[in-house]
Amino acid sequence: MLLADSTTFKTCSQCVLDTSDAPDITFNERGVCSYCLEYAEIAKNNLVNNPSEKNARLMAIVNKIKSEGKNKKYDCLIGVSGGLDSTYLVYIAVELGLRPLLLHYNNGWNSGTAVKNIENLTRKLKLDLHTYVNDWEEFKDLQRSFFKASVIDIELVTDQAIVAVITNTAIRKKIKYTLFGNNLTTESVLPTNWYHWKLDVLNIEAIHKQFGRKKLRTYPVLGFWRRWYAVKFRKFTDINLLDYIEYDLEEAKKIAVEKLGWESYGRKHYESVFTRFYQSYILPRKFGIDKRKAHLSSLILSGQITREQALEELKADIYPKDLLQDDKDYVLKKLGFSENEFEDIMKLPVKKHTDYPSYLNAHYKYQGKFSQLFRKFFKS
Repeated sequence: MLLADSTTFKTCSQCVLDTSDAPDITFNERGVCSYCLEYAEIAKNNLVNNPSEKNARLMAIVNKIKSEGKNKKYDCLIGVSGGLDSTYLVYIAVELGLRPLLLHYNNGWNSGTAVKNIENLTRKLKLDLHTYVNDWEEFKDLQRSFFKASVIDIELVTDQAIVAVITNTAIRKKIKYTLFGNNLTTESVLPTNWYHWKLDVLNIEAIHKQFGRKKLRTYPVLGFWRRWYAVKFRKFTDINLLDYIEYDLEEAKKIAVEKLGWESYGRKHYESVFTRFYQSYILPRKFGIDKRKAHLSSLILSGQITREQALEELKADIYPKDLLQDDKDYVLKKLGFSENEFEDIMKLPVKKHTDYPSYLNAHYKYQGKFSQLFRKFFKS
């Protein structure tokens, strides 16, 4: 039985989340939080522990991709960032005999390490890479809009664009399978109040219309109907391939370094300068969120680290001192914010994404009715 506990501070006995992290968090009689219990249920339904059964599931997927991609230049599409998950995913795909086309969305914030990692990956594995470069002035205007809107998920504009570029490329090149680096090992835990629905194009357009100045001519969007068309008619399939293997983080790092010339960029998602600043400065200072707690909790639940190791890591500075001022100066200058303007924005009252037009407020509520109406024609 789950017990709500909104008045007393409490930390989960299994991971490192606590009552300050999520208003919807609850605990059972053993002090285990609802996010851990949710992970256990997802893992039970999606992960296989038996090695032979796990391999059989993996090979069934791989053989299907190969069969349906026969006589095509590429049989799958993989988005790469220079981070460990996507780098290792590409390595595994090639080892399994797949022929991926690599795709990178450049929003103007790549670190030098990320660029080098992507170059090494494509060169060593002899793979083709397509890079979509967003017009910087457009993207800057969009990011500035989200700052001024005072919503939490500023990364929504990047995450939506990544999915849009991948899906639109898959449609154009008739590649049916897209492999993603998302996985239950490193990113299974994320409180629901820390992010917004990543395909909410209406929310992005509404916020930019209110606070932006430039027309978005090169920013990629994936509207609800185009996504629906890709899945229902073109039968495009997304696969989190890392969930079908034994994903050992330290072993993956070792292979990436030794065989692919991969260089560590520090913490998770630090391959982007903006993401590093957003996670380590904006989120904790304005929204009271330490995203390390979600990343570390995921690693605890997947058995990669112990809870004691996670608690010890949380004692370290949330932002490496040698990076903080340099990153802040760089981000503000690149976005065109003065110090005073930025401080005023940081002091604005926090708004919910749904305070602005959103699919979650309007169109999305009709999806269920639409799906029921056409269920007999378009079976899932």
